Amino acid sequence: MATDYDTPRKTDDDVNEDSIEELKARRNDKSTSTVDVDDFEAAEGLELPGADLSNEELSVRVLPRQADEFTCMSCFLVHHRSQLAGEKNGQPICRDCE
Repeated sequence: MATDYDTPRKTDDDVNEDSIEELKARRNDKSTSTVDVDDFEAAEGLELPGADLSNEELSVRVLPRQADEFTCMSCFLVHHRSQLAGEKNGQPICRDCE
C-alpha cells in the first residue's frame, strides 16, 4: 500500500480532540460571530483594475541626484557610488547590471 508522506499525521491527542461531542460543543460556543472592521477599512484603500483615477493627484517629492549618486545606464536607476561597478562605453554601470 502506498503512503502519502505529505498528508499531516494525527497524534492521539488530535484524534481525541476531534470527537463529535467536542465539535458540537465548539459549534454551540461560537454562536455569535464577530466582524473585524479593520479588514473592511483596509479593503477601502484597494483599487480595482480599470478604476477611473483621472481625478486623483499623486504628490511625491522628487529630489535631484545627489553628488554621491549616479544613474546606471543599463537599468536607469539612481544608485549610491558604492554600487558603481565600472563603466561600459564611458557610461556608469551598477553592480546589479554588470
